[in-house]
Amino acid sequence: MSYLVEYLIEKLGDQVFSALVEETKFALDFRSELDSMKTQIEIMKAFLSDTENLKSKTETLKTTLVKIRDLFYEADNIITDCLLRDKYRQDGFCAKYSPQELVFKIETGQKLKDINSRLKKTEEILRAYLTPQYPSIQGDVTYQVSGFTSQEFDPSEIIGLKNDIEEIKGWISSNDEVLHRVGIVGMGGLGKTTIAQKIFNEVSIQFEKKIWVSVSQNFNEESIMRSMLEQFGQDSSGSDKGQMLSKIHRVLKDQTCLIVMDDVWSMNLDWWKKLFSAPPKSTDRRSCIIITTRNEEMAASMGVQNSKIHRPKVLNENESWSLFRLFAFSASKGDCPNSEFEKVGRDIVSKCGGLPLAIKTIAALLASKIHSVGEWKKINENFHELTRENYSSITSVTASLQLSYDQLPSHLKLCLLCFSIYPEDFDVRADQLVRWWVGEGLVHDKNTKTATELGFEYLSELVSRCLVDVVQRRGYDGTVYSCKMHDLVRDMTIKVAEDEAFCSFDGKGKQRFTVDSRWLGFSSDMDPKLWKKNSKLRALLLVSSNQVPLNKNLEFLKSLRALDFSYNKLDTVEVEKLWGWISSLKRLGYLNLSGVAGLKEVPSSIQKLRNLQLLVLTECNNLIRVHQSITNLKRLVVLDLGSCRHQFLPRGLERLSNLRELSGFRLASQANTQSCKLLELEKLVQLRVLRINVNSESEISENEYEVLSHLKNLLVFSIDAEDCKDKKIFEMLDRLSPSPRLQELYLRRYRHEVMPEWFNPEQLSTLQYLCIENGDLANIKMNPEFEVGSYSAWNIEGLCLKFLPNLKEDWKNLELNMPQLRYVEVSRCFNLKNFPCSVDKPAVWRKNKY
Repeated sequence: MSYLVEYLIEKLGDQVFSALVEETKFALDFRSELDSMKTQIEIMKAFLSDTENLKSKTETLKTTLVKIRDLFYEADNIITDCLLRDKYRQDGFCAKYSPQELVFKIETGQKLKDINSRLKKTEEILRAYLTPQYPSIQGDVTYQVSGFTSQEFDPSEIIGLKNDIEEIKGWISSNDEVLHRVGIVGMGGLGKTTIAQKIFNEVSIQFEKKIWVSVSQNFNEESIMRSMLEQFGQDSSGSDKGQMLSKIHRVLKDQTCLIVMDDVWSMNLDWWKKLFSAPPKSTDRRSCIIITTRNEEMAASMGVQNSKIHRPKVLNENESWSLFRLFAFSASKGDCPNSEFEKVGRDIVSKCGGLPLAIKTIAALLASKIHSVGEWKKINENFHELTRENYSSITSVTASLQLSYDQLPSHLKLCLLCFSIYPEDFDVRADQLVRWWVGEGLVHDKNTKTATELGFEYLSELVSRCLVDVVQRRGYDGTVYSCKMHDLVRDMTIKVAEDEAFCSFDGKGKQRFTVDSRWLGFSSDMDPKLWKKNSKLRALLLVSSNQVPLNKNLEFLKSLRALDFSYNKLDTVEVEKLWGWISSLKRLGYLNLSGVAGLKEVPSSIQKLRNLQLLVLTECNNLIRVHQSITNLKRLVVLDLGSCRHQFLPRGLERLSNLRELSGFRLASQANTQSCKLLELEKLVQLRVLRINVNSESEISENEYEVLSHLKNLLVFSIDAEDCKDKKIFEMLDRLSPSPRLQELYLRRYRHEVMPEWFNPEQLSTLQYLCIENGDLANIKMNPEFEVGSYSAWNIEGLCLKFLPNLKEDWKNLELNMPQLRYVEVSRCFNLKNFPCSVDKPAVWRKNKY
């Protein structure tokens, strides 16, 4: 909930606060109520910080926290409505002193008074609940460490891990490092500790000293050093931290050591570097540190190279069954009694998703019910419900995964819970997910980074913490394109999302829509009539490609911030109805109707969505017209009409001063007086991404060629020439002047034999990635006139060449001209010479393992 508190405090900052007061200064008690709300939220922030430290919460506290969130959302609605009202008034849509305005202001003041009264009551409940517990909340929690003994290791647990173990043993036995640093990274229950235990037992000959430190979640250097010294056989009594550090250094200098740091969550990196700063006396003596962690970034920060990070995989079907048999049929040494037990058992194993911890815990539970196949069937039918409820040892799986959630910073917790609305094994589009986060306000601009950029960083962090699995990513920089969640991690998020009252689920893990739901992943088997009973919903996303039967229910969703009906099979009539309902959602921040075949135009009613920040209409093949009123949406940061058939965007886009991403901007004829011209974009100084389309009718006037050079923040630029072969078009494109900070360049359907004249390392000195797809290029040489004068090497690191049958480049020349290249993707470039991979099929070349 901390994210919401920060968000409201930010919205109530001095500038916005003054605007709100000015907007409603004639409302009774408004100023004092607004001051009171600001104070109450600040107080609540401190209390909420304390509740996050509690490992368990009573039902009273849970209920109170849900009520607090409801109040915060109500406050957010009021603030948003006031700001929108102010924008309407500034644009002349409502008079400042009209009777309607006075009514609005008085009602707003009354709503604030009611919220403040309820905030005060909940504060009293929290104060009464937390005050007696302050000593335990504020007290120091020490680091728990313990030595490991080989007796704790069960050889039967290494099923499916043999290759993992051999790979790491190979790293340890190599002579390329004096101090090997190895990371074993993966989600909870994947077998990281089991792998480390096996290695710990099998490499005794190589090391003179072996120590195992089991690390808990709260860091304490002194406890770790005492544990290390005890296992080294050294006396640590009476020593301070400096003395203990010196003793450890002496051991590491004189003896070869294997040190396992198991289950690392956080680390004081300055202390960690000092701990292993003493080199051995002889370079022939090699030691090793093995770090197991759920956070890949943690392993990297502790000095583990990417090539020495091992990521255990889930078990396959046969490995899972073998492990299950050992525990479920332990009395008969793994022999299954009959085919009926095997059938039910295999079905249960499939629901464990290859996670060793889940397989072992469910198998151990079933071992006590080996005489009743009926009991097995009952557990099979209620498997996912049991993993979320307090049912015997199965909860150890969820509890293990819950630890990862508890350790997340507050800004990531809610982002992770968003995955709960997607069905089991659903491939989630990363752009949809991130845009939802931005539209609802879960992610905001910070310093020099946009909310969208931060959103993708947050997603990558969830991946690095092994809570989200990548389905597809861009090879060049690892940007996630699509992802999914392990079933048991999803079960954990479902449990938390229900506790936090964001959504509700049945016993099968399928979402139920209730009057209190905040998020809904809507599928075709749900009844949209239920929508009218909900006034709290903030996100409605379609998770089924089937057509949704629409009726006048959207008008009840007044709190909606994110609406994604992309790729829904709606006809034109349904779309016209949809626009009528959408226009009433004045708080909407994100709207996605991508791929909706029935969408033919963006109507004038779009202007009612003054809070809209992201409008995404990609691949709407029948979209031919965008109404000029779209230029009234001054909060827009993303306008994406890529792969649409519209002839032009309307004049006035220069008014969208907050725009960061513009896709599908079509260069029209100068004679078209209704179209937006390239010159207007000069005022969009915050643009980070610009994707333009050109065809035989496109024109660029004399005063427009320098426009791109004035966009100082432009990082990504794309030209789609739409298979145009008109030479005058390419002559115009040659005269463009690129942004000085451009990092990525895309040329698509570029039917010209040579690159644009401005394509040289001097004008594109910051270019890092180049993508050319489906064109007639014969080479990728820079402007010949530039080559005559001087030579500068490119800084390009990534290169993508696809469907370029005329390309007759020599790979050796490309390497020479682009010495920084580390990633190259090639497809259907049959005349590319000397490429180290086959050009007959899609190929990827990497300089180093990425």
